Amino acid sequence: MKGVSEINFSEVMQTSEDTLRISIDGTKTVLKFVGKTPTFLVGLTQYNHSEILAIMHTPEWSPIDKELMKKNKIK
Repeated sequence: MKGVSEINFSEVMQTSEDTLRISIDGTKTVLKFVGKTPTFLVGLTQYNHSEILAIMHTPEWSPIDKELMKKNKIK
């Protein structure tokens, strides 16, 4: 993923590239921090907890499990 080298892992909850949640297409990640916005994130879009949960449930972040959908009768 482009930009991973710019992440200062000492300023976010994730500890390394291995602990990042990456979008299905591999172009985005989510970072969690507490307190002041880390300087490397200034100017980037930020979401609160409920907003990011809604985003994480979209096909961009969660693969569509067709068998599960079929089982639960979801179209």
